[in-house]
Amino acid sequence: MTSIFRKNPLLFALVWIAIYVVLFSLADSLSDSVDIRSCFSAVLGGAISFLLFRWIRRNELQSYYGLCKVAGGDLKRYLFFIPLIIIASVNLWGGVTIRYPPLETILVFVTMLFVGFIEEVIFRGFLFKAILEKRAKLAIIISSVTFGIGHSVNLLNGAEYWQTFLQIGYAIAIGYLFTILFIKTGSLLPGIFTHGALNAFSVFSGQSTFEQDTVVSVVLILISLGYAAFLKRLPQKTCASDKQHCLDQ
Repeated sequence: MTSIFRKNPLLFALVWIAIYVVLFSLADSLSDSVDIRSCFSAVLGGAISFLLFRWIRRNELQSYYGLCKVAGGDLKRYLFFIPLIIIASVNLWGGVTIRYPPLETILVFVTMLFVGFIEEVIFRGFLFKAILEKRAKLAIIISSVTFGIGHSVNLLNGAEYWQTFLQIGYAIAIGYLFTILFIKTGSLLPGIFTHGALNAFSVFSGQSTFEQDTVVSVVLILISLGYAAFLKRLPQKTCASDKQHCLDQ
């Protein structure tokens, strides 16, 4: 994989996206076949997360791919990430419901945490950075849109069309926010934590109506775009290296 990365970073990103989509679809199907939700997906998520982190660290690319502290460390300038906290809690707005047996609840929760890490590294790290070197605006658009459209694979797992459509809509907006956040803070960590929590808390969400899901989707889009607009006004930060503090560009 390292040789692919050195020759063609974009191809490297696309390969990882394909690996992620195909393997997780298979893992979900296998988990359903043995009637233990996410049993294979949790193992796969942990394995891929480990491989990604190990590869990034071995090649000393932590700062390049944002696996470093927020640049500057001044949380006030980022509104203490309150909009991210609101986004992360969305699946708890309608109350807390235990939908699965204890073991399955843990497996789904852990799987969703891993998915948050994997998707941020692949879409906001690999894909965004590969395109950024050529065209910045195009990189933001592609990273956001492909992240959103990627959720269409949920249709293969039995999701309703209207739920998937709404999810694609707010996922594009959230993906855009996370991309701007990465640019401005030099770190993927805020996006990883928010994404992971948003996914993981879905295991406790109750049933909802089309109207409720539509309202929540609109709220998520507005918060994401509004916070992104605020962040775009801030000076850009970047991590100089893994052994140095983050500096203003």
